[in-house]
Amino acid sequence: MSGQKYGIAGTTALLIGHCAGMLDLVALPIWVGALVERFGFSPQQAGALATLFLLGAVGASILASHRFNQLNQKFVAAGGFAIAAIGFLIASVQNAFPILAGLHLVAGVSAGMALSMVHGTMAQTANPHRLFAAAGMALGLFAIVLLTAVPQLLIARGGPVLFQVFGGIMAIAAIASATLFRNPSSISVHEKKPFNRVIWFTILGISIMTFNQAMVFSFVEVIGKARGFEPAHVLGALIALGLVNFLVPAPLASFLQNRVSGPLVTQIGPALQVVLAIIVTSATAFPIWAAAAAVFVAVQIFTHTFVFGLLSKYDPTGRAAAATPAMVMFGAALGPIIGGALGENLGFSALGLAAILVGATSIGCFTLARSAGASLKATTA
Repeated sequence: MSGQKYGIAGTTALLIGHCAGMLDLVALPIWVGALVERFGFSPQQAGALATLFLLGAVGASILASHRFNQLNQKFVAAGGFAIAAIGFLIASVQNAFPILAGLHLVAGVSAGMALSMVHGTMAQTANPHRLFAAAGMALGLFAIVLLTAVPQLLIARGGPVLFQVFGGIMAIAAIASATLFRNPSSISVHEKKPFNRVIWFTILGISIMTFNQAMVFSFVEVIGKARGFEPAHVLGALIALGLVNFLVPAPLASFLQNRVSGPLVTQIGPALQVVLAIIVTSATAFPIWAAAAAVFVAVQIFTHTFVFGLLSKYDPTGRAAAATPAMVMFGAALGPIIGGALGENLGFSALGLAAILVGATSIGCFTLARSAGASLKATTA
């Protein structure tokens, strides 16, 4: 597809913004863990704080994406990351739950606004699919560094360092956005045109798939230990998962961009996700369980790269792609809660059964999107 060619500086700003805006998905385990262990909150309180950040980001993304072409993307991105940085730095000197709750909500809203500007701008570059794949690789490397360094910093300096690190990351993104970010060219064609069925079904399909991923993945470590696997072996599987996420899905999605059908990938992705979910939630042999766990998230990353490319093609204004944070964080916010309820009351095997139903719904949405796209092509031909 045609689009703007971004230089190294502009692309760097987008990659940094992507990593900062997706911080919650990378840091959620150590985030909640630090709130419990270092700040003394109950698991429910810690989960509520993280959920407030996620819900704030979802709401902001929905509002910002709808008005994407009416905003100064560079200003909103830089300002959003700056406010999020201030919020986290203030949080580093607070201990009271109500204050931290408000700061988490403010940081979530601000980061969600900024990330929507990043993703909407990515959609208007010359090759959104490839750029989103590069952003996935950057996020994978960022996750490895963050998950290696932050636990050590928490041991050395205590709980406040968590929010100091988060604030620093947001500050770097704010500076990069203010100095390197380039606003996309003004696109007025179709600016106020409602999304068609192809776009809506694609958005629903990836949102539901993200929810499925979060529902199961949130409990991978718990399931492994419940199966009696050695904690060190479970940790090894998680490390392997991080390496797989960095090395495999994004480069593979970039390589296959013009070699496989995007709509077909969106149908196969949720089906493969269901198969892996069943293995992760029911396997009793460690090698089988570990292999499925190591590639579970990679399927989501691979599929979402194709979805981002398709949405950028379906909606040249960038509004649909700008809603990416809402699509991703919808699942991150609701998946762990529902997964926890199912696991606690019905056992973790129930997660596998739920994954089948959710996955079928996701496949149905993508199938409807593909059919609607075919009908639209036939009509306009």
